[in-house]
Amino acid sequence: METLEKIFIDFIKKKGLRYTPERKTVLEGILSIGSHFDADILYDFLKNKREDLSMATIYRSIPLFIESGILKKSPRSRGREQYELIYGHDHHDHLICLSCGKIIEFKHEIIEKLQNEVCIHYNFQLIDHSLSIRGYCRDCRTKKQETLT
Repeated sequence: METLEKIFIDFIKKKGLRYTPERKTVLEGILSIGSHFDADILYDFLKNKREDLSMATIYRSIPLFIESGILKKSPRSRGREQYELIYGHDHHDHLICLSCGKIIEFKHEIIEKLQNEVCIHYNFQLIDHSLSIRGYCRDCRTKKQETLT
């Protein structure tokens, strides 16, 4: 927490902003959730910690955490914008269940190698990429099969 907090404090000070108790609470929530989340999940998680925290604070804070390099937009799930903590985490891609919204992270060396080869072939400098595969997770497929039998 201390390293991320310092990174964020330095970032917002350079922007001429203050590190408020509300922003500290939002950062603590992001770190505590530790997985993919949307603004509603973060708000629900934090409203018991700080009753005075508003949804507007969440929506105003998220872009600052993205710009600072702490958070990243993640593939949408169930029509909602998702976010994930990226600072200190390795690159990965996503499997997204269209039924339950579950997001499964994966990394596959062959996929990474192929993407790099494509960039080399087209003389393209890779900065960032994301791969999202949408379908149905094992649990949802099993539930669907059980209702059919």
